[in-house]
Amino acid sequence: MASQRKPSATQVELDVFLGAAEHAVGKLVYVRAGQREFSQFAYSESWLSDPRFFDVSPDLDKTVGHQVRRAATKEDSVFFFALADTEPDSWGRRVIARAHAKERQKNPALGPLTELDYLCAVDDHSRIGALRLRDASKRYLRSVATGQRTTPALLELEHMLSASRAVEQSKESAEDLRYLLGKATSLGGLRPKCSIVDEDGALALGKFPSVQDERSVTRGEVLALRLAQLAGIEVASARIVTVQGEPVAVIRRFDRTAEQARIPYISGATLLQSNRGDERAYTELVDAMRSKCLAFKRDAQQLWRRMVFNHLVTNVDDHLHNIGFLYADANLWRLAPAFDLNPFPDKERESKTWLSEDTGPITSVETLLAQAARFELSADEARQVLADVVSAVSRWRHIAVMPEVGMAQHELEAFAPAFEHAELEGARRASCSEATQQGAANL
Repeated sequence: MASQRKPSATQVELDVFLGAAEHAVGKLVYVRAGQREFSQFAYSESWLSDPRFFDVSPDLDKTVGHQVRRAATKEDSVFFFALADTEPDSWGRRVIARAHAKERQKNPALGPLTELDYLCAVDDHSRIGALRLRDASKRYLRSVATGQRTTPALLELEHMLSASRAVEQSKESAEDLRYLLGKATSLGGLRPKCSIVDEDGALALGKFPSVQDERSVTRGEVLALRLAQLAGIEVASARIVTVQGEPVAVIRRFDRTAEQARIPYISGATLLQSNRGDERAYTELVDAMRSKCLAFKRDAQQLWRRMVFNHLVTNVDDHLHNIGFLYADANLWRLAPAFDLNPFPDKERESKTWLSEDTGPITSVETLLAQAARFELSADEARQVLADVVSAVSRWRHIAVMPEVGMAQHELEAFAPAFEHAELEGARRASCSEATQQGAANL
């Protein structure tokens, strides 16, 4: 009887560095044997003893030696959480897979894509956060020579829009795919987007309309971000730029300083070490923030304000990957600016992330008020937050027609159900103090 052949194993080692200062934080090892994939990570001894040390990923112990990560399910990453946060989003994976399929048509001997291929397919310049990957030749992955660039300038939005639209319609050329490769982002889902360099040299995202859109989703997102700012929420700066008559959202990256230095970043899912299929709650997140955030009370109150805002603008895509944290100091983090805020006028106001394990999703202002104390807010403070948010959301029609958003009248009506509803009026009433309500009753 012939012996059964064991599948050949592939092993790739990459050095992991931090920021432009190039602190060597450890070594990543990727292993694939047949259909089995896993990764290992080992902190460098120099990083473990560095006074600036912080936990690169919360699922890594501060210890010498290799630590192993296997995906919990097919939907989860084989990489430790903070590294998985830098993987391309669904749109980026789609571009990478299409490009690879075209290459395999020319070269049938080319093997299938691995999870390492996806991780390594993001340009070094635009990878989210501060983690950087370097190969055995000491070259940062998908980087170019000094003086050149891979991230396109704002002036190239027309080219990017055309290439992205061709991919959506399955009409892309090899040139389209080559142009889009590496420009993927980690912030977002399946919608077409691209990393860009804004007019002043700052890193940004260009988010494009989809051929499947039934309303101006890009204008809706910029509107929501501007309303959130009016409501006292720290947000990513955003504006609409018209390209070929189409509204493109240009959204500044918040994981870079004014000098474009890199800031370490992790998602809310990473902070909780949550698998992608898990049902998690905001109260779980705020409990984890208590020991992980430098200014816990401020961040907890800000999180509750965002929850109220999401509910009142019908942003129901509030999963934990749409919440982020930036490194602050002393192995502690801070809540990152809000991003991916999208009103959904055609959906019920029910949050994707639960409010608490007992109450389930957010479905009313009353359930939010009942949990306000968990987020470091007194009853009076919670009512003031409600008043701030109600005031901002009530101005949505005025803000929507401003040049930075640019909605037309018919677009306003398409979005109206997301902003004008009985729940907003209920929040307005709930924001009044007991004394005010009693005074009104005595008139």
